[in-house]
Amino acid sequence: MKILVTIGRGGTGKSSFVSLMTKCFIENDQSPLLLVDADPDQNLSDMLGVDLVSEEKSTIAELLVNTFIKKGGTTVGIPPTERIESKIWAEGLYESDNFDFLALGTKWVEGCYCMPNSALKGALTSLIKNYKYILIDSPAGLEHLNRRITSRVDDIFDILDHSKKSFDHVKRAQRITKEVEIDYKNFYLVGGYRFPINLADKVEKSLKFKYVGKIANDTLLDDYVLNGKSLLDLPSDNPAYISVKKILIKANYL
Repeated sequence: MKILVTIGRGGTGKSSFVSLMTKCFIENDQSPLLLVDADPDQNLSDMLGVDLVSEEKSTIAELLVNTFIKKGGTTVGIPPTERIESKIWAEGLYESDNFDFLALGTKWVEGCYCMPNSALKGALTSLIKNYKYILIDSPAGLEHLNRRITSRVDDIFDILDHSKKSFDHVKRAQRITKEVEIDYKNFYLVGGYRFPINLADKVEKSLKFKYVGKIANDTLLDDYVLNGKSLLDLPSDNPAYISVKKILIKANYL
């Protein structure tokens, strides 16, 4: 079992990258997979063709609201995050033939994501042994690293754009992993759709991490995202899909 976390600034293409990785793993018989949408924007489900509402599944934040606010459950005694773990498996876990899916959801109360993050961490601890790969689509602001949704990661993929802020994001991510003691094996740099290919050598030298390729810009992928189509249904000769497949080969996954 390996845990892969995708990070990056907002709009760099994290969710589509995770979706295309999923397609690669499925088509290469690398399943079962667990996909975790830790981003409150919740783009990943749309890109995978998962409708939690029609499937009568809830996000972790929704389960917390239903249990501890709407139904008046107490948060004293047994930690509430432990109390809803069974609910997460029964009411929050979407299951398909090739992958299962969990979503963190939006803030459960005004303030922070502390309790949803703790609940997700507890659920992952119990669930991860059942999967070959855990793919985590993170928020843009590195919250998952700060709050340690998981303390052990195999590989981190940071999706870059052509800005100083994107480069600084990599440096902050590295610092946070050290501060909160998150162990990882590899930290990979991936060029997003708008990342100039001629910056590959520069970014690898300046940031001291391995650059494994660029996600190809593709109009068909844009159309799928705009119209809410599953990226898993993209043709296998799609340029964006092929580019992600090459990235996984370079990272020794295929």
